[in-house]
Amino acid sequence: MFLLATLSDLIQISPEDFSKFSAVAIEDNINAKYANKVIQKIGLCIGFYDLLESSDGLIGHGTGLVNVNVKFRLIVFRPFKGEIILGKITSSSENGIKIGVEFFNDILVPPDLLLEGSRFDYNDQVWVWENEEGATFYFDIGEIVRLRVEMEEWHDQIPNAPDQQDATTVSERKPPYSIMGSMQMAGLGPISWWQ
Repeated sequence: MFLLATLSDLIQISPEDFSKFSAVAIEDNINAKYANKVIQKIGLCIGFYDLLESSDGLIGHGTGLVNVNVKFRLIVFRPFKGEIILGKITSSSENGIKIGVEFFNDILVPPDLLLEGSRFDYNDQVWVWENEEGATFYFDIGEIVRLRVEMEEWHDQIPNAPDQQDATTVSERKPPYSIMGSMQMAGLGPISWWQ
């Protein structure tokens, strides 16, 4: 679920940070730049792990910023395909069940990847599973669930220019990183069902 990603970058340290130790100033600037951001094909950056290399700082002409080339590692959230993870149901719709973990809410379990016999209850706005014996189980909002990671989707977040022809249409932006999961095996779904 978590991995270490090695990156190289140019970090700029502002004069306000000159009173800090160099390593602390570099760490603070790396966290400010990367923490809680998605890097395409790498994952959601959680935070700085360690500094591997750094160059001598060079003061930029006219800016007063110190430029430092650094090589460092970040803690990244990116579960692998087939991994079983725990999350909480945040919402349900006919398009599937949205799952969230403490820091990431873009996990979807579509209807075709739920247990066989699942259906959407329009009155209660929740998914329901009926097993072979006829017992009914609910995928209630707020319930802790176990799911299997099936696929990840990446969407580039390039800003779109306003459409000249129809300014009233607003296109829905997709999240930069999302996960598709399944609950088709015994043991998956709300953990209260399997205790």
